[in-house]
Amino acid sequence: MSNLENALRELREKRSHARIELDKLDQIISGIESLNGIGTAAPSNITQPKRIISAASRRKMALAQKARWAKVRGGSQPTVVAKATGSAPAKRTMSASARRKIAAAQKARWAKIRAQEKKAA
Repeated sequence: MSNLENALRELREKRSHARIELDKLDQIISGIESLNGIGTAAPSNITQPKRIISAASRRKMALAQKARWAKVRGGSQPTVVAKATGSAPAKRTMSASARRKIAAAQKARWAKIRAQEKKAA
């Protein structure tokens, strides 16, 4: 097992030396780029934290993008107009007769379930 441990230790040392070399190379490259006027390039291995955007903001962004595309197309497609308040669209209302039908159907379902429970008991 000591051979395996020695091999792992050597590999870890090589990895740390490689990291040091990469850092040095990145510094040299950024120095040359700054002299050349290119500017520093962001390292590709660094990730930005994810932005958290609210649903209302995403909705506004989507509507704005749709408006931009409609403008590019020359207004051939209808645009969606956003409400100033950013609230959800108005809810649908149900007629009184439809409510009565749904209530009657639900009462019938519950009566059937109760009858089955009574029969089983």
